[in-house]
Order: sequence, then structure tokens, then C-alpha cells
Amino acid sequence: MSNDYSSNEDKNGVDAAAGNSGHSRRVRTRRRRPQWRRVIATVCSVLAVLIIVPLVAFFAAYAVTKVPQPEELQNNQISNIFASDGTTELARIVPPEGNRENIDIADVPEHVRNAVLSAEDRDFYTNPGFSITGFGRAAIGQLTGDDSAGGGSTITQQYVKNAVVGDERSLIRKGKELVISAKMSREWTKDEILEAYLNTIYFGRNAYGINAAAKAYFNKEVKDLTVEEGAVIAATIQRPSQLDPWTNRTEAEERWNYVMDGLVSLGSIDQATRDAAVFPEVVDPALTQETSVAEGTNGLIKTQVLNELEANGISEEAVNTGGLKITTTIDAAKQQAMVDTVTSKLSVYDESVRAAGVAIDPKTGGVVAYYGGDDPNGYDWANAGLQTGSTFKIITLAAAVEQGIPTSALYDSSPVVSGDSTVTNDSGETCGTCSLAQALKMSLNTSFVRLTQSLDNGAQDVADMAHRLGVATSIPGIEQTLTENGGTPYEGITLGQYQSRPLDMASVLATLSNRGMYFPAHFVLKVETQSGEVLMDNSGMEGTQVINPDTADAVISAMGPIAAYSNGHTLAGGRQSAAKTGTAQLGETGANKDAWMIGSTPQLATAIWMGNVDNQPLIDVTYGGSMYGSRTPADIWKTFMDTALADAPVENFPGGVASDTSSSYGSGTSGTGTGEDATEDTPEESSPDQDTGTGGGGDLPDVGDILNDFLNGQ
Repeated sequence: MSNDYSSNEDKNGVDAAAGNSGHSRRVRTRRRRPQWRRVIATVCSVLAVLIIVPLVAFFAAYAVTKVPQPEELQNNQISNIFASDGTTELARIVPPEGNRENIDIADVPEHVRNAVLSAEDRDFYTNPGFSITGFGRAAIGQLTGDDSAGGGSTITQQYVKNAVVGDERSLIRKGKELVISAKMSREWTKDEILEAYLNTIYFGRNAYGINAAAKAYFNKEVKDLTVEEGAVIAATIQRPSQLDPWTNRTEAEERWNYVMDGLVSLGSIDQATRDAAVFPEVVDPALTQETSVAEGTNGLIKTQVLNELEANGISEEAVNTGGLKITTTIDAAKQQAMVDTVTSKLSVYDESVRAAGVAIDPKTGGVVAYYGGDDPNGYDWANAGLQTGSTFKIITLAAAVEQGIPTSALYDSSPVVSGDSTVTNDSGETCGTCSLAQALKMSLNTSFVRLTQSLDNGAQDVADMAHRLGVATSIPGIEQTLTENGGTPYEGITLGQYQSRPLDMASVLATLSNRGMYFPAHFVLKVETQSGEVLMDNSGMEGTQVINPDTADAVISAMGPIAAYSNGHTLAGGRQSAAKTGTAQLGETGANKDAWMIGSTPQLATAIWMGNVDNQPLIDVTYGGSMYGSRTPADIWKTFMDTALADAPVENFPGGVASDTSSSYGSGTSGTGTGEDATEDTPEESSPDQDTGTGGGGDLPDVGDILNDFLNGQ
């Protein structure tokens, strides 16, 4: 160590001496480059990656890419809708493109062509087939995940996307689109590209191609379209389903104005013509040619399926062109049982009488059978808002039990004032003062109006419970259900004053039958592409516990005696069921217009409705007189349930059901302002001291009679 130290010291001494003598060697240090040179080098490298590399890749791809000819392009495929077994076909969706007649560009009026250019690509005849700025926006959006960045597609790019490369959201797909579009613009004339585009693009309403669109929206050939009509059709291209004037007039007209203003900019029309233009009326889409193959009520199932797919992000266009395999929750055997039963029971009635039936699996929410009418393109009564009569009392009872009011609670059945009306029971029917379970079985309006009045928030609690159990908050024709002009409903809600669908009532019953576990009613089980990719799968859907299981059990128990009590509609083999009848009156006529029977087992919840399409009294041709839920609707319900469950094991409700020893009885009705509860037969009441139920759900002694006996010394 000493040697090393001396060596260093000597060296330092020499350096010092040299420095002192003025002959020191200049120590050379490496001069560092300025920082800005590094920045320039980095920028150049980045630019090389962002510009030179893509350009090389573009020209390389351009050199080897072959632009396909029209006859080489793949045709769109038919989509199929199957029952839950995956093999029984319910409907086929055939794209109109399969039968489309191509039209020459010369047969498309110039003002219609210009309208399309105004809507989609105003510099079509001068651009190279693609938009660099648009591609840049799309690339930034893809890298940042910002969908609002837009696709930036020219008409040529749109055609290439639809006919060649598909619509996958990726830079690779966008790059292919760019290359083919550029090359197509050099190999095809602009009119050839525009003609192919006009014959391929989707316009909504199942219309592919400009001529099909002209027929779909205006029921005329494209050559006969006016300037205003051509602009309507061109305006739909951006978002076909959302910009149909029939369903979205406001946004459709906004887009139409954009197109019309563009026609002025393009010189196609003058300002005076623009100022005089009036938005034209389109035809009802129901009048356009049906392109789905479906028979009878299967057509209505198809509509429900398509609506459900669209709500889950599978577009109308994808279904119409994608060759999808759509497996539904519909059970083929149960569906046939529903159709056979309804059509058989209706065969003795006038053509104006209608019926609907919905059956749901309580454990999944899947609709297993559905009948809304026999016209595949007609009105769907299973999806229609209808007065539900006394069936709604089960919802009031659920709201009460949830608030701690047991089914054994005693309520007066004498006339009661509700608003400006006095509510009574049909034919003066009464139980004096009896349990809610007994009042439900006898369908006493007065007891349930009093029950509604005793809830924490009155009628609003009934509406809230209905929505929790499965009644939709909005239905076709009713933006907000179970309200009085958007506000708190009247107490008549407990008597079925407001409209709900058979689909809703089946869903409510399914939730109660599944101990308060709610599954949204649905038709789609699985959707797959031809390659096997699964686009949608409801097989693992999870339920939501919307009410206490004990609450649901109590309501189901109280409903237990009603099937037998309603003209003896006990299920085959004594299988347990929970049921409720209901009837709604036709105004002040005293006649009935809606009749219901809803009932379930743990495996199957079914709602049956009957009504008259021409707003006439619903007459029971089987039993005679006015129709009640305990008659033909109950006949349909029992026959269907017995058939559908013939091979199913017997399952009992976890909480059991109340027993019943009384004779059969009719169903309750809700009248307009009177809340009448009509009955067909006078029931024979159980003796006061007989235990006819469990869990507080059986018949209790008439307190009024006991009090009278006591006062009279008996």
C-alpha cells in the first residue's frame, strides 16, 4: 500500500512541477454535443417510423393486393332462430340482398346520387378513394380507445369495408381498407364505385341497395324519388335503425337538413328550392315486405328476439346479414302445447276474441312458451298493455307482507271510500272482517283498497313493488307505467286499474315462485356466428334478490287455494300451484272486457289473458254470460300447465301453500271507478273453527259474527 501511495504522490508531484515550470501538458476533454442535436435525431427517428415505414408498408401492400371483382364477393347469409334445443327452427331471417335486383347508375336520378354524396362524401369525384385526415382520426381513436374519433371513411372505403374487409375495429383492417380503396379508385371508374356502393349499402328497414330503400320508405322505384325523398334515404345511411323518420322524426329531420344544405353547396339545387323543401312523410314500416320466414306466433317471438338482440348491441344489420345462429329460451314442446291449447279453446269464439299466454321458467327468467296471436306480423297481445284486474292484488299483498303486515291480518270487507268513489264488492259479496289470505281467495276489492291505504306510502308502494317483481317501467305505448299522468297512482292500482302486459304478469309470478329472486324475462339463450364465435350468452345469467324470501313464500302460500277455488282448476295429480284470477270491466256497461288467470308451480309461471279486439263485451260461450278469469282463461291455464308439466317431476313450493276446503268460486273484476269484484257463484265458506291454512294464510272466524254472538249472549 505504501508503494502505491508513493507512486500517486510522485505523479502528483511531477504534475505540479510541470505546472509550475509552464510546460504542463494540456489535458484534453471530449466535447459533448449540444442537447438540441439529440432532440433532432430523436424526432427524425420517430418521423421515420410514423411516415416512412407506413409508406413503405403501404406501397408494398399496394403492389401485391388484388382488388376483387363484384362476382367474387361473398353474399350475405341467412340467420336462423331456433328453440332451446338448437334444432327446432322458429324463424329464418332472409336479407333482402339475397333477392336484390341491382340497378344501373344511370337509373338513379342525379339528385338522388348527389343526396348520397352530400350525406357521405362530398368530394367523392375528386378524392383518391380515401381520406388521410380521416384515417389519422381513426388511428388516433384506435390507439387511445376514443370511439368518438370517427371512422373517416369515404364512399369508396365504406364499400370496401362492407363488401371486402368487414367492420372489425383495428388498424390492420383500416390499413387493408386504405390500400384496397386506393387501388380500386385507379382500377374502377368513380361511377362504377358509386353504383356498387348504392347497390350494397344498408338503409334500414331490411333494405339493401337504393332501389330497395325507395320501396321501403316511399313504396316507389328509385327513379321516381323527389329531391326531398332522396335526401331522406341518404340521411339514413349514417345510422339506419336510429334515423328512421317513423320512429325518430326529430333526429331524422336534423340529418335531412344537413343533406339538403349539402345539395346547395354541391350546386345540385338552388337556395330557393332548398327554402321551399318540406320534409316528406314515409310509409309505415309494417307495410313493407316481410323478409323473415316465420309462421303464426313465431313471427311475434322473432320480433321479441330482434328487439332483445339490438338492446344487447347486436345490430339489425348484423342479424340480417351475418348468418347467425340464434338459440332462444323457447321450449319446443311447451310452445306447441301453448299454441294448441289457445287455438283449441278460441275455436268456439267469435273472430274478435283474442287470447295471449306467456310461460316463464322461474329459475332462469327464460320465456319457454309465448302466444300473442296467430298473425306473424300482427298485433302482439302478449306484449300489449292491458288492465290486469284482481291479479294485481298479489302485488299489493307482497308490498304489505314486506312491511310487516302478515297474511293473517284482519281487514274489513264492507264498502270503502277511495278518492271520489265508493268501492264495493260484486253482488254485495263480503267476509265481514277476515284475513288477507281469505280476502285474496275471495278477491274482495274493499279489503285490498283498505290494505293499500294502510301501506307506508299507499298506492306508490304497490307500484314500486310491481316494478321490483318484474313489471316493466315502460311498455309500447306507455312511457311510464303504473302512474297517474307521471305522478302517484290511484288506489285502484290494487284492482288492476293500470295497464301491464301478460309478459309482465308472468315475470311477477316467476319472481314470487322463485322466492323473490328476480331474473329479467328474456328470449335469447345464445347467439353464435357461423365460425362458432359466441356473441351473446344468457345461460349463466345471475338473478337479483328483490324481496325477502319469506315475503314471497307468504304470498305464494295465500295463492295456494285459488286454483281449486276458481271452478275447480286444480292441476293434474294434485300438483301444488299458486294462482290468481282477475277481470276488468268494460267502462260503465257492467260487462267484462279483460279476463285473466295467472298461476305457477316452482318450475313454471304462466299468465293467460282473454279479451275482445273490438271493445265489445267479452261473452263466455262455454259457460254463458260475462267472461271471468276462472272460466275459459283458467281452462287454458290448466290444460297448458298439465300438458307442459306432464313429464316433469312434482315439486312443492319451499314455503308450502295454504289448503282449501271450500267449493269453487269465480274471479274478481276491477271496474272503472267502482272496483267491482264480480263472482260467478256464491262460495260456501269453511266453518269458522276449521284450520284451512298454514302460516296465517287460512280462513279465520268472522270477528263481526263473534261480536254479535257475544252481545246477544249466545
